[in-house]
Parts: sequence; structure tokens; C-alpha cells
Amino acid sequence: MANTTVDGNPFPTAKTHISGIDVTSDTLTGRGGLALFSRYLRNIELYPHLERLFGPLRKSGKGLAVSALFHQILCFLADGTSRHLVYFDALKEDEGYARGIETEPEQMASSHAVKRFFRAFNWGRIWLFRRLLRQLFVWRLRLTQPEVIVLGLDTMVMNNDEAEARQGCQPTYKKVKGFQPLQLTWGPFVVDALFRGGKKNGNAGDVAGNMVEDVVRSIRRHYRADVPIILRTDSGFLDQKLFRQYEKLEIGFLCAGKLYDDIIEQARNRKPTTWSEYANAQQVWQWFEFWDRRKSWRKRDGWRALYLRPLYEDEQRLLAFARPDTVIYTNLGEAKPIDALLETAGHGHWTRPESLIELYHGRGADELVHRALKDFRDEQLPFKRFQSNAAFYYTVLVAFFLFEAFKRDVTETVVPITAQATRVRRQVIDFAAKIVRTAGQVILKVPEALWTRLRLVELWNRTADPPVFAWA
Repeated sequence: MANTTVDGNPFPTAKTHISGIDVTSDTLTGRGGLALFSRYLRNIELYPHLERLFGPLRKSGKGLAVSALFHQILCFLADGTSRHLVYFDALKEDEGYARGIETEPEQMASSHAVKRFFRAFNWGRIWLFRRLLRQLFVWRLRLTQPEVIVLGLDTMVMNNDEAEARQGCQPTYKKVKGFQPLQLTWGPFVVDALFRGGKKNGNAGDVAGNMVEDVVRSIRRHYRADVPIILRTDSGFLDQKLFRQYEKLEIGFLCAGKLYDDIIEQARNRKPTTWSEYANAQQVWQWFEFWDRRKSWRKRDGWRALYLRPLYEDEQRLLAFARPDTVIYTNLGEAKPIDALLETAGHGHWTRPESLIELYHGRGADELVHRALKDFRDEQLPFKRFQSNAAFYYTVLVAFFLFEAFKRDVTETVVPITAQATRVRRQVIDFAAKIVRTAGQVILKVPEALWTRLRLVELWNRTADPPVFAWA
């Protein structure tokens, strides 16, 4: 490469110097990729369903249609530039942003309109978000046709410790004040959730069992009645009542247990020759299998259990006192209906101890969904009223679901589907574009280098014909 510096000065001539600044009448946007997301949302035909579910929130024909308001909010969340609703006032003055999301500038909502919208939600309308999430879940099931469905159930702490007083913002087990919704996940998607105050533990009331039951019924009714379903949970859901409910639903479960004294003593007294060993590419475990019934459980209740102790951490062998031992309870391999369903689906080997260990330790991927959700949208919620925050939280879940679907349906050829929101935004959304009108059409123009690097023709064609969302 030729040397372009003189005496260490990278600007040896004045030819490249910027000597002034001025305004332009051109319509420009710094979020050109939002046009792809906007076009995707329009072409999956989501908005008629949003209008049907939430249209009655519109009290006057003078304001924006509910579907138009949702469109702007979903694009705002996908953009992620600001977590403050007051940012809508800045967007309202940005013609380039409006044109980029296929909206007339005079139709852009102010922050006051957005706040009034979320304050208008009552609990009846808020619960409709859960129906919508389950329908979006069925949509993706029908597209991917999984042979086995593995769900994850867990709570997610939302740290609002530094926010002003919020209804339901309570101390959590993570020593911060906030909210602790219960979330059911499938792969990268949150498929159902219950927004709750921070002091609610994972298994408070009957909500966990009811949530699982509702989702299982949706799967059996709208996808396949014979698909094997397996649920993974942590020790916060160690409850024989839940286990009985899972068996009534004919689903499998893997639940972390607690290291009670009698279980630890049983492990301590076992001869070394009675332990088995299992290894994968990352870890080596020693394990033994036993049958367990806690004293507080009914006499006829008891389940298969595995006691595990890892031998390595980051390729470092662990000493006995430093091993984080684990107990797993399951109904797989107990000649229950779920075993027959797995056998028919060609996954009968999942009932073996080695497969159970591997399957349970895949639960870390379930927790990554919560991390990805927090990367998509900050944990702090904008309202003081619990009801308004609930409506906003569910809107974020819908936006997050659609963003993950957008990655798989549109951008997977240029950004890995495992990439979190920040990376997708930097690479696919945050680019400059010029918007022009010609021959009665609106055209998005970008630099040729960007056109080639992002393969924009391919992405544009994908947004033109995405899989349509249909209510089951």
C-alpha cells in the first residue's frame, strides 16, 4: 500500500478536508434496515390480528389506528436506539425515519400518544397478549415441524432497582428490586409468560402448572396430538403436584432436585465402583441412578432420579469438595406414555441415563433466551402503574418473538441466527440510506458496497414473501 502520510500527517493535502457543514433537502435515514423489518411485519399479515385483538382500545376515530401504533412501537423496539418513550417525539420530527418504516411523517405518534395507549390497557386486553404469543408459537411449529418439542420453564428477574417507585417492584432473590415474570420458552422464543411482582417465586400458586397445560393443549390441538413434549425446569419447580400434572398431560419432564442430607449421604456411602461415567465434548460426569420419594410426598408418588457430579470445569479437574453436585428428577424411562411417543418419533434413546444428562444440561440454552431478551430491551420498565408495565412487557415479548422470526426468515444468510439483537442491529439495521420518490414509487437507495456486503436484493426478496402468520 502506498504511503499516504507526510511527516506522520495522515492528511498531507487539503483535498480531503471537510471545510463546512450544511443541511440537505434529501430524505435520509440512519436506520435503513428498519425498512426490511417493517416490510417483513407487513407481509406476514400480522396487523389484521392485532387490530382484531386490540382495536377496541381506540376510543376515537380521530387518532391512529391501533395496528398503525403497534407498527411504530414494534419498529421502535427492533431499532433499540433508546429505551425511553420520549424518544418518539424525536422520531416524529424525523421524516427519514418515518419513510424508512413505511409511514407518512404526519402519522408518526408522539410519546404522549404511546403512553396513553399503554395506559388504556385493562387486564382483559393484556391477557390477549398471551393468546397471541401462543399463536405465534404454533405458527413457528408448523413452519419447522419439530419431531420433539423441548420447553423450558423459568423466571426472569428484571432489575428496576434504580427506577422510581413502581407498583409491583419488589425485592427479588437476586437482591435487587424489580419484577420476576414466569416465562415458558421454546428454543429462542418466549411462547408464554406471566408478568408478576418481584417477590413471587417460580412456583407461586397454580400458575406454572396452568401455563404448561395451556401451552400443551395448544400444541396438541393446533400442531400434532402425538408429538412428544419434554419440559426442563430448575429446582424452584420441584413439586410432586406439578409432576403429577405433567404425567396427566402425558409429557416428559426433567427437573433439578435439591441436595437433601439423605441424598448426599446416599452418594457419600456409594462404592466408587458403583458410579458410572459419561463424557461429552465439554464435560465429564460421574453419576448413579436411584428412585426417590420425599417424606412430604404421597406414598404412591416417587420418581426416577440421577445424581451427577462433574469432574471438570473449563478443562480443569475439580477436587471432591469443589464439585457442584446435581440431582435430576424425571419420568422418562418409567414406561409412561411419553416413552411410547418418543419411541414412535425415533427418539427412544432419550430415556437412557446418558441422554438424560445431555438433555438436562441443554437447559443452559433456555436461560440464554432471557439474556437475549435483556439484550433486545433494557430491563427497566417505563410506567409507575403495574397494569401499564404489564402491557408494555408483553409488547416487548411480541416484538422479541417477531425479531427472532425475522432473523430466521430474512437475515440468516448474512448474520448467524444465534447473534443477539445488538449485533443484528449494528450489521443489518443501522446503515444509512436515501429515500427518493420516482415514477410514483418510493425507493430506498444505499451505497454499492453495502448493497453487495448485505446481499440486499436477497434480503429484500425474502421480506416480499415471508411465511404468513395465520391464526390457528
